[in-house]
Amino acid sequence: MKIDVMSNPRELHAIQTQARDIEQSGFSGITFTEGGRTAYLSVAAAALATEKLEFATGIAVAFPRSPMVTAACAWELQEASRGRFRLGLGTQVRAHITRRYGVEFDPPGPRMRDYIGALKAIFKAYQGEAKLDYQGPYYQLTLLNQMWSPGPIAYPAPAIDAAAVNPYMLKMAGELCDGVQVHPFHSQKYITDMLLPAVAEGAAKAQRDPAEVELLVPVLTIVGNNEKEKAASREFCRQQVAFYGSTPNYAFQFDLLGFDGTTAKIRERQKAGDMAGMSAVISDEILQHYTVEASWDDLADRLVGRYRGVAERLIIYTAGMDYARDPSSIGRWGEVARAVIAQG
Repeated sequence: MKIDVMSNPRELHAIQTQARDIEQSGFSGITFTEGGRTAYLSVAAAALATEKLEFATGIAVAFPRSPMVTAACAWELQEASRGRFRLGLGTQVRAHITRRYGVEFDPPGPRMRDYIGALKAIFKAYQGEAKLDYQGPYYQLTLLNQMWSPGPIAYPAPAIDAAAVNPYMLKMAGELCDGVQVHPFHSQKYITDMLLPAVAEGAAKAQRDPAEVELLVPVLTIVGNNEKEKAASREFCRQQVAFYGSTPNYAFQFDLLGFDGTTAKIRERQKAGDMAGMSAVISDEILQHYTVEASWDDLADRLVGRYRGVAERLIIYTAGMDYARDPSSIGRWGEVARAVIAQG
């Protein structure tokens, strides 16, 4: 099992320093999110500053970029990183896609399926394996002369991972993708009862072994050697679970665990502008399903115990935030990473 730091993109020189520190600490890689800054540029900066660290976008927003633009970025990053890059894609939500990016969103599932099919066709064309002739319901791509192609590289095409929560996207990922970017808002019951069966169903449709589809799993951790140390991370995790759990499409996550109506309660407080009230809806009983809690010495064992045999790669949700506040914190996180990797 590999283990990454989750990081927001930052100023690119700072990213290079961060990447070198993370590589030296013993982590497997960095998964870059995308917000106000692009994940792709951060991957480029980090790749050029390191030798062994692996990189993923977790996730890059797909629809505002045409498949050709995304493919070109991914291709160059795979070459620059010497084969150490994974392309993680997500749909984002309708409001951001239509009102911030100003592009089409609906229908997100079928559109993402078509997008991934287009990417695979483009990668084959770049490598000289086939002429570009992709005809999908949303993307039709038939023109790629030598001048506009980056040309073959000495590495395999980048792995393509899809962010997936609901059954349609999970099945699609199982059928078409190399991996699934699991949502940080997940319980073990969700993974065993919904995620794995849906991925397996999609894999069966494509006559694939479900084991070929890797799970990349961000993990919310509550860690400290006493209650005082754990308090801050516990409240941060409570806020994050409330934030994610306010999304109506994710209400089923609580329902699976028998906490029916939790999303409605969170949204009631959200509409009232009561942020503290949103967090207060998430009891300690609920929180334990979405977090891994341990002392620093026990955290690696807890992570392995929960995710061994399920996740190919764990992504520590708060390690990058801790580094941004205090770069020396990566040393303690690195001890956890090395212990996880040693257990396989």
